Amino acid sequence: METELKNLTIKKFQELLKEDKISSREIVNVCFDNINKKNKGINALLEVFDDAFKEAEKEDQRIKSGQTPKPLSGVPFAIKDNIMMEGRIVSAASRILANHRASYDATAIKKLREAGAIFLGRANMDEFAMGSSSENSAFGPVKNPYDLTRVAGGSSGGPAAALASDMCLAGLGSDTGGSIRTPAAFCGVVGLKPTYGAVSRSGLIAMASSLDQIGPIAKTIEDAEIIFNVIKGKDPADSTTVEYRGSTSAAGATRGRTSFTIGIPKEYFSLSGKNKGLDEGIIDKFKTSIEKLKKLGHQIKEVSLPHTEYVLSCYYIIVPAEISANLARFDGVKYGLYKEGKNLFEDYLKTRGAGFGKEVRRRIILGTYVLSAGYYEAYYQRAQKVRVLIKEDFKKVFSPPAGGVDILLTPVSPTPAFKIGEKTDDPVKMYLADIFTVSANLAGLPALSLPNGFVELEGTKLPSALQLISPWFEEEKLFYLGKQL
Repeated sequence: METELKNLTIKKFQELLKEDKISSREIVNVCFDNINKKNKGINALLEVFDDAFKEAEKEDQRIKSGQTPKPLSGVPFAIKDNIMMEGRIVSAASRILANHRASYDATAIKKLREAGAIFLGRANMDEFAMGSSSENSAFGPVKNPYDLTRVAGGSSGGPAAALASDMCLAGLGSDTGGSIRTPAAFCGVVGLKPTYGAVSRSGLIAMASSLDQIGPIAKTIEDAEIIFNVIKGKDPADSTTVEYRGSTSAAGATRGRTSFTIGIPKEYFSLSGKNKGLDEGIIDKFKTSIEKLKKLGHQIKEVSLPHTEYVLSCYYIIVPAEISANLARFDGVKYGLYKEGKNLFEDYLKTRGAGFGKEVRRRIILGTYVLSAGYYEAYYQRAQKVRVLIKEDFKKVFSPPAGGVDILLTPVSPTPAFKIGEKTDDPVKMYLADIFTVSANLAGLPALSLPNGFVELEGTKLPSALQLISPWFEEEKLFYLGKQL
């Protein structure tokens, strides 16, 4: 059954469910067997929910009674540990929230429940979603299923690694600067960061509120599309959401056309070449994909995103600033870890000192600094102005006549999965791993990571990936082209 699960998609599972050839209980049981065999080595799941069997049986009985299966009937999910499920611990992989229980369901969780999904457990992650490798968890790093000495990518490493090792059939993560796409790339699965505002953030523990977005991690483009269609839409609990305007049908994507114009940002390849950051194997796979797209009838066009060189600097000013504001609420007074001091100020110091990890403390300090008197205009305000310019770059390439591009094609990461501990002593080197992904978050664009074969590194075959970026609320183009690839 493990081999069968490896090839089982949401669509196939739903078809077998309708034909009574498989049950939700059966698939949950297989997932639990794999969790028992593999999770100790990979550390993808922090907690497994025993009531998953009960919920699966309820869904089976509902279908046997003659009711139509829902879009996600019986599909077992791994949920990133910063997305609230009522009554469950939600720790954001931090000691400061180690025993905190959610008082309500995130909107995305409500929608998954209504669609028949089964929740298997809480998935490991970088603490408060701060990281590109899932090494920053207070409960130990997530390891890559293809090579246990390597990272699974971050910050949604847990759900991606769980899916890649057949511990679940789908995952739900969050993406602030590549946190769905990088783990998907490193683990050989599909990850979607939707348009900012397409999916509610209500019930997501905030990291950087103007960039965070919940999205699916799946085996195939089609599975990611099914999940996205369930969780998208306006939510009164999140004022940044809008009524989704796009179509996710092939007809909506093509609108009678037979080909797309695909843009290759020339600035993204200034890193190419030996010892300049972009792995040669990644470049080779990327070039092969360009040739494949040409054969499929698509036009390839070099485009310019001139403010690309400022993207990381801009991102790593805005994100710590928002972190500094968002994490101020974790003080031990209302919930979470509490350490007693001589006075209230010392309570805060002891609680946060014991509860927050090294990377979280680093970013809070950076954020507080750039927001402080005398530095706000020089750093934070200027970064926000640069963010506007970055967004304008994308508007130009997507708008005719100067641009007229339908989709942008880039790598997801400069390298395949790197060794655990390889970059932990050099934060700047770690931050450079986000070079291709953070732009989409700064501009609020949808972006998709899809597998692109394997590259060999030190005798191990590791997943490679492509990133597709489309205009705002045009996820249907990502799904359409992704399926072609």
